[in-house]
Amino acid sequence: MSRLSKARKDAILNRMLAPHPPSIRELAQREGVSETTLYNWRNQLRKQGRPVPEHDRSSENWSAQTKFAVVVETLSMSEIELSEYCR
Repeated sequence: MSRLSKARKDAILNRMLAPHPPSIRELAQREGVSETTLYNWRNQLRKQGRPVPEHDRSSENWSAQTKFAVVVETLSMSEIELSEYCR
C-alpha cells in the first residue's frame, strides 16, 4: 500500500469537506483510495470536532453536533471569510 503525500490527502479531505461532497464511494473511485480509509479519515475529523457534511444530507438535516462545530469553526471569521466559507 502506498502512502499519500500530505498535499494529496489534504486535497481529498477538502473535497470531503465541501458543502456538497461526493459520496465516499464516488470519492474513493475517483481518487484511488479505499472507502475504509476515507471513512476512517471522516471519523477522525468528526472526533476533532470538524463539521463533515454528508453527500446526501443538506445543512437542514445536519446533526446538532455538526451544526455546533460549524458555529465554533466560524466564530472568529470576518464577514468576508464567513462569506467564502458559506459558498
